[in-house]
Amino acid sequence: MAIETDTVEFVGGVRWGRTTGAPLAMVIHNKDWKNWTEGMSADPSYAGSIEPLTNVRPGHADLPGALKYSLSDARDVLERSSARETASRVAAGAVAKILLEFFDIRIGSFVDTLGGVSAGWNDDWEALAAIAEDSALRMADADAEKAAIALIDKAKSSGDTLGGSFVCFATGLPVGLGSHVQWATRLEGRIGQAILSIPAIKAIEFGIGFAVAKLPGSKVHDEIFPSEAGNALTGNVSRKTNRAGGLEGGITNGEPLWVRAAMKPIPTLMRPLKTVDLATGRPSSASKERSDVCAVPAASVVGEAMLAVELAKALKEKTGGDSVAEMKRNLDAYLESLSGRWSRI
Repeated sequence: MAIETDTVEFVGGVRWGRTTGAPLAMVIHNKDWKNWTEGMSADPSYAGSIEPLTNVRPGHADLPGALKYSLSDARDVLERSSARETASRVAAGAVAKILLEFFDIRIGSFVDTLGGVSAGWNDDWEALAAIAEDSALRMADADAEKAAIALIDKAKSSGDTLGGSFVCFATGLPVGLGSHVQWATRLEGRIGQAILSIPAIKAIEFGIGFAVAKLPGSKVHDEIFPSEAGNALTGNVSRKTNRAGGLEGGITNGEPLWVRAAMKPIPTLMRPLKTVDLATGRPSSASKERSDVCAVPAASVVGEAMLAVELAKALKEKTGGDSVAEMKRNLDAYLESLSGRWSRI
């Protein structure tokens, strides 16, 4: 709804624009809190300022969270499970992006479907990201965006909500991040967990994803060719396709990494769905909270942050080092060893 202006304040771990090695601490003040405290008693012990929430919403954590923690008021569940917590993820992801940019690794995203409207796109990743940054819905297809805006307006007028999907990508990744040796080190699993942890994300796919189940191997696997120009990032080989999405065996293969995520419609509807009252168990209508009609464009930015965080971790694991300069030296040495691989045979 864009009623809050988020500003990050660094309170630790940074001096004169450089990290010190101490834990990096940031705070984002919730300026909207005063709306919740209006009418609150001057007595600090007063606990009746906010009405209990018992009309739990289908599709939200309200009911399972309240039952799990034996709560009679779902407010604590609602507030903690709210996507507002992703503001801190975006702040942390921005720092991870800065680290990755030292190594010419770029992160981006765009919305490819919204409420059933599909946007056309190709694999010119950085051009797509640039267009998305100037788009109201982060779509790189002007005609599709116009149709999606009309659909959002229609959903709003009828008290409904809409979901969609978005693509996050990374370019400039070297071959060799992540590992096949243990299940917990496979990069698909790590990135998948990070993106699926974003509220309302219900499915993800790497590369062509679910389509691999319907195609023969000859139409799925990316053939490998000698690279005439030489490209150390890919191990001096080239590929004409990138159906794998830049990952093979849990390891980056030097091609652009791309992952697509599906977001369900927001559970808070202005025309509430049927539910039960948590206090009585009787039929009721779900509560109405302040909410958007569609949050897919915002979710794509959160997806960027989570992708950046996991890739920054993987890069640090591969390169080691106690500073960006040392990481860079180690990465350069690794890539140089790849460049001379064939000449040694």
